[in-house]
Amino acid sequence: MNAVTIPATPSAAVSAMPLRRVLGAYLAEARSECLRYLRAPGFMLPIVLFPTLFYLMFGIAMGKSEGPDIARYLLASYGVFGVMSPGLFGFGASLAIERDGGLLTLKRALPMPPGAYLLGKMLMAMGAAALVILLLLGLALGVAHVVLAPAQVAALLATGVLGVLPFCAMGMFVGTLIKGQGAPGLLNLIYLPMSFLSGLWIPLPMLPKALQQIAPVWPSYHLDRLALAAVGMEQGAAWPHLLVLLGFSAVFLALATRRLRRFG
Repeated sequence: MNAVTIPATPSAAVSAMPLRRVLGAYLAEARSECLRYLRAPGFMLPIVLFPTLFYLMFGIAMGKSEGPDIARYLLASYGVFGVMSPGLFGFGASLAIERDGGLLTLKRALPMPPGAYLLGKMLMAMGAAALVILLLLGLALGVAHVVLAPAQVAALLATGVLGVLPFCAMGMFVGTLIKGQGAPGLLNLIYLPMSFLSGLWIPLPMLPKALQQIAPVWPSYHLDRLALAAVGMEQGAAWPHLLVLLGFSAVFLALATRRLRRFG
């Protein structure tokens, strides 16, 4: 019997997914990720309540005796404090838990673009960051009577929404290193000391000089400088802080991507 030879199909002949379906897959994954966290009050409530309560207590109630600038200053600082949380925990803790549960393996097996899962988490974090900044702006403008120009409001909102990305990269890297149960504890050990040492809780001039000197090590310090500039409390050049945050994001994203490819 003669053997039947089946010609190999050239890779170029394999039809690619249409662009409209690719975009639809990205949008569907982003929508499902955002809805999943909006329906999880255990995740959203701490992210929203902590910075707003801190701002009410220290920026508004106790800040009245310190002059009008303290409410403006702490609007930027507590905004950065609130923005860090969805990046670190929305990416780090959830990624670690989903890796343990096998969800990440399932996502890879589905006929969807490989980056849709991570893009969905990133958009969720950016949306949560926008919500935090908008709530703080509402308190600052409506209760503390902070005077901000429309351009300053837009600049602070953009700083918060884009400023979450370095912390997404950091959270993503931590999520590839540790098991799901240990991720929230480790992330708190990063999140809380970094917030304090960056001058987000107490203005840097009030901290010991040794702590002031090491503050530029932390990405939250550089984001805080940008947020202060957005509300008119910082006069220095913005580009050094932008470069630091971009480099920080690139390094941790590269490390996290490498670990995901090797270990899943």
